[in-house]
Amino acid sequence: MVELDFMARNVSRTDIPVLILGEGNTGKDAYARLIHKLSPQGALPLWKINCSALSSADLLIHLQDASLAFANKEVAGTIYLDNIQDLDLDCQRLLLSRIPDGASEGPTHELRARLISSGMPNLEADVEAGRFRRELFFRLNGACLRLPPLRERKEDIPALLDHFLNKHSRLLGKKVSPLSNKALQTLKAYHWPGNIRELENLARKVVVFGDVQMALNDLQTARMTTAPSVNARPSSLKVASRAARMQAERELIMQALERTRWNRKRAARELQISYKSLLYKIKQIGAINREHQG
Repeated sequence: MVELDFMARNVSRTDIPVLILGEGNTGKDAYARLIHKLSPQGALPLWKINCSALSSADLLIHLQDASLAFANKEVAGTIYLDNIQDLDLDCQRLLLSRIPDGASEGPTHELRARLISSGMPNLEADVEAGRFRRELFFRLNGACLRLPPLRERKEDIPALLDHFLNKHSRLLGKKVSPLSNKALQTLKAYHWPGNIRELENLARKVVVFGDVQMALNDLQTARMTTAPSVNARPSSLKVASRAARMQAERELIMQALERTRWNRKRAARELQISYKSLLYKIKQIGAINREHQG
């Protein structure tokens, strides 16, 4: 994370496009805002466009509005394209036509703005599969920041938790005691599929209820829903095989849903099954629906 901070601060001084890749809730928005804030455009608003479920007409309107907003400014503004993996091919073609290709003099319809984009970590796989235009990927990827999921940076959990506990203590006007070492070890043993957002939700729950154990019990329940029972004794090889297959399917489906922020249509494409089949399997494995979090 120190290296990522160093990269973000250095790239912010330039006008090259930045691509931020990471799972949902790993801090992509925070890094986009940091790069913008430290840039020459930092005094202007960050123009954010959520690319999920956009038609080419909607995207064109957003880009035109941004261009008008920056038209009379001495410094070009910053456009932040969030969830670029959700752009369909028509939107990708439109966006590509608006991004300068590096020539000194370009068409008047090109964007006069610094571009920051964010997407899921498997965006290169979408490029290889033809779901995301290769040329657009390289136009957006002037510099790339790859944010690790929380499960790969568990040493940061204590500092992040302190930050969130202090934040929500101030907001709610309630005091909370620091967590014990045993509680912290429990948090480090958890896999954090919801990444930093899930950790903040836990911290808020601790502040609201003043009960650390209640929050830890929820984590234990979540872990049990994704782990096979060690006491299960299948009565036959057929039963054992079916149980293993169901568990493997459940893990793959849950991972795809987490990666796509519970965008079922995109998850179905990633899993190479129909949307209807995915809905059936979600019901079959008992996956619990959750609210989409940006």
